[in-house]
Amino acid sequence: MMEALAQPLALLPDYLGGHLRLSLGAMACGLLIALPLGIAAARNRIIAGPALGIAGVFQTIPALALLALMVPLLGGRIGFLPAFAALTLYAILPVLRNTIVGLQGVDPVVREAARGVGMTRLQSLLRVELPLALPAIMAGIRTASVWVIGAATLATPVGAASLGNYIFSGLQTRNWTLVIFGCVAAALSALIIDGLLKLMESAAARRRAGRALVSAAGLVVIVAMALTPAGGFSGPGNAGPARSLLAADSGFGNQPVTIGAKAFTEQYILAGLFEGVLRDAGADVRRRDNLGSTVAFDALTAGELDVYADYSGTLWATIMQREDMPGRHVMLAEITSWMWTQHGVLVLGALGFENAYGIAVSGEAAGRHGLSSIGDLAAIGGLSIGADSEFFARAEWTGLRDTYGLGSARTRAMDSTFMYTAVRDGEVDAITAYTTDGRILAFGLMILDDPAGVLPPYDALVLIGPSATGRPAVAQALARLINAIDADAMREANGVVDLERRPVDEAVARLRARLGHSPR
Repeated sequence: MMEALAQPLALLPDYLGGHLRLSLGAMACGLLIALPLGIAAARNRIIAGPALGIAGVFQTIPALALLALMVPLLGGRIGFLPAFAALTLYAILPVLRNTIVGLQGVDPVVREAARGVGMTRLQSLLRVELPLALPAIMAGIRTASVWVIGAATLATPVGAASLGNYIFSGLQTRNWTLVIFGCVAAALSALIIDGLLKLMESAAARRRAGRALVSAAGLVVIVAMALTPAGGFSGPGNAGPARSLLAADSGFGNQPVTIGAKAFTEQYILAGLFEGVLRDAGADVRRRDNLGSTVAFDALTAGELDVYADYSGTLWATIMQREDMPGRHVMLAEITSWMWTQHGVLVLGALGFENAYGIAVSGEAAGRHGLSSIGDLAAIGGLSIGADSEFFARAEWTGLRDTYGLGSARTRAMDSTFMYTAVRDGEVDAITAYTTDGRILAFGLMILDDPAGVLPPYDALVLIGPSATGRPAVAQALARLINAIDADAMREANGVVDLERRPVDEAVARLRARLGHSPR
């Protein structure tokens, strides 16, 4: 049991600190906006309607969507800033609404009495109205704190460190210890902060100085935890002064090399491989995992990432918005040219394997329905197809649907972790499998032919962003991986995590051993 908890406990200072910085920072900013606006709106109904309406609109947008929208709105920035902006918007409505309700609920007779004893409007507000409205306002603050702390777990896909890192990584690698650890840590954080706010509210209402001091001390401790760097933590990106000096001496400059990864097993393994190779060469390395395809690319072009692995078909269809289908080598040449001329991104080369989308069915279903190509699926009544959350918004799906007559199919977006068991167990008829996934063979799945050639090649490519092209040591270190990994090696590495349920670090170590790399 302790061995299983060793990894999450080692990561806790970084993830918890990031989560608290996001949550408390967003709450503080939300209060600075909502309280003055609520006070103004409580006294002017012309302001109240539009203010509540606008705040309510932001609240109706799903948290993950709002977080993702902040990336392009902020020029491709990932990490703390887009997450902070989105969570601040989420914090406003409960505080704003309760401030208005609380102040408007003060008996007008009380206000008149305050003026009758000579109080100014400001004195009446500070000494009479706000104290009377405090229970309602505190209820709004407590609601907002719980919402924000919960929503902060969704900041992971935009590159912000949070307790959501446990949850997203655990889901993708089916490490349920990580998932439970992240959920429990987030829930405890919300409960502790809510408890301290409740104690503060009680102390104010009953004028208990002792309770007020306890709650204030507790909040000070939490703020200190959020602002204090994780001393001695040796997780991704914290290599320390010695590592930074070594990186400078090795030609990497004083800036760390930031590696990105999308949210599935193979990407974690490739990011770990890049990290190991770069560290061996003396680089100071940081990681940003669980990114979406467009988020990762926008971050690369904006200088928020230096390196990540992507796939030629994804770049062609999703990033370049191309629908034509030239041959593999022509596509790679055009991608390489377009990336450099349009964005200053260097396509260092192909890693040597292809991880394509393939439409997979169970062996039993293939035999029962006589399936051999994608077009055969159209004959299945009530056809259901499962895919990762990106696929049904991509040009590849539109091409498959129109070419093979799949317009009547029921589409079920799901986490890639669950797709393979879903098709194996008959919960869906087909899935968009990743062809290097070891579960295809292990679960007896069959990849259907694509005779029309709708699906493009998906060669794994190393992309180096404009922020790193001026540091030749980055490309020189990673060049040893070009054409070095075949499909069998990648499938085996994926199987270590997905089938053997071993940690990603072990899969990386095995892959490096197979490649003949000896970590320094």
